[in-house]
Amino acid sequence: MTQSRTGGADQNSGTPTARRMVLGAQLRRLRERAGVSRADAGFHIRGSESKISRMELGRVGFKERDIDDLMTLYGLSDPRERDEYLQMVKDSNEPGWWYRYHDLLPTWFTNYVGLEESASRIQTFELQFIPGLLQTEDYARAVASRGRPEFITEDVERRIALRMRRQKVLTRPNAPRLWAFIDEAVLHRPVGGHAVMKKQLDALLEWMTMPHIAVQVLPYARSSHVAEGAFSVLRFAEPELPDIVYIEYLTGAVYLDKPDDLEPYARVIDQLAVDAETPDHSRAFIEKVRNEI
Repeated sequence: MTQSRTGGADQNSGTPTARRMVLGAQLRRLRERAGVSRADAGFHIRGSESKISRMELGRVGFKERDIDDLMTLYGLSDPRERDEYLQMVKDSNEPGWWYRYHDLLPTWFTNYVGLEESASRIQTFELQFIPGLLQTEDYARAVASRGRPEFITEDVERRIALRMRRQKVLTRPNAPRLWAFIDEAVLHRPVGGHAVMKKQLDALLEWMTMPHIAVQVLPYARSSHVAEGAFSVLRFAEPELPDIVYIEYLTGAVYLDKPDDLEPYARVIDQLAVDAETPDHSRAFIEKVRNEI
């Protein structure tokens, strides 16, 4: 590992989640270069093959002792390189800003927030709601409370605050490119009532003026066979990190990163780009719906 490779990856990977993934990918390369099996590596650190697999995928935290032992096993003896790896361990274990919401967030969503913060491009397809990163506070409150004011609690308000905080990723320097596909039904579903929906569509139109945000509306006539449900695809600037497909369901989420799993979603994105209205036509479409409310 050279200074430019380690420093560059660490500098660009702005969240603990991405740092763990980068470090895990580099550990995998070291292990493969040394010709060590996952089972042998796991035994060496008093763990298991599955533990090494989770470490190399960046899905668990790292202990300095484990990484130090693995570097020895893999034949990495240069003190400077070893220090760089151990610094990456420390960086990857630093809590993200969302840690203060940890009591509200299930583990499967905590990982997504970290990945979202690190992505260079986010592609998302929504069938039911305006994408979370583009929601207004009132719209988000209506979604979180299921339109029932009596359901609004302190925890609900904190979830809304978290969603609003997540939006800062779109206004920071070097913001990721967001490419959102929205089924037409989303625009006609008056979440929170007509006044809330009208302000939400105004906000959506405002977001669409930003050069790194593209929104395309999928009209009813072309929305029947594109995808079975909502999903997001995240891409990262770091070459060590694969694209990730995120699919959320009622009690959890699925993360896909293997090429065979990613390919169908890439094809769906390509089809959505063709079937949906262009960004300019989508703007006119949204304006028409907004004016009819």
